[in-house]
Amino acid sequence: MAVRIRLARKGRKKQAFYHIVVTDSRSPRDGRYIEKIGTYNPLTNPVAIELDFDKALGWLQNGALPSDTCRAILSYKGVLMKKHLLEGVKKGAFDEAEASRRFEEWMKQKEAKIELKRSGLEKSKDDEIMKKLAAEKKINEDRAAKLAKKQAELAAKAEAAAQPEAQDAEPAEDQVAEPPVEAQATESAETQVTEPAVEETNAPVEDKQDQQASEEVKPQE
Repeated sequence: MAVRIRLARKGRKKQAFYHIVVTDSRSPRDGRYIEKIGTYNPLTNPVAIELDFDKALGWLQNGALPSDTCRAILSYKGVLMKKHLLEGVKKGAFDEAEASRRFEEWMKQKEAKIELKRSGLEKSKDDEIMKKLAAEKKINEDRAAKLAKKQAELAAKAEAAAQPEAQDAEPAEDQVAEPPVEAQATESAETQVTEPAVEETNAPVEDKQDQQASEEVKPQE
């Protein structure tokens, strides 16, 4: 029986994730499997991989053949590197201590690369956010400029429409102001007409005073 390490699809449409399984090569992709050794989620960035390192290494040493995707996953997690170093120990190229030292050094370099990629992704994400904010700010400034221009045009139109009305209103005010002059003339004429009447009313008073004076003079004779 040929044993394979491959992916079994799970999840729903457009939201798929995978189980890393050890299965018979004759079994269907999502059918029965011998053992589950990890999970793989390609929807995250970087991808999320959970793997039982020792089980994966054991199955490789027992002759299990990984699929192309699983080979890349095992290489990414260092399983293939560990298998290669252990084969060197078996051949006598170096001892287990040297193999462990080399593997730890390789893992440190790998983790540094992964961390660099994560920081680069975060930086690119921040840059993208800043670009979006700058674009949104520019759009708002353009809208404000257009609105100010439109308001200025409306104000200019209103001012231009108000000037003819003011010019038409000035002659009307002159016409309204003229009647008081005529009214003053009529008032002065009325005062001139009424003054003789006052003099006439004063004349009888003087006649009465003369009569009283003459009457007072007569008894003395």
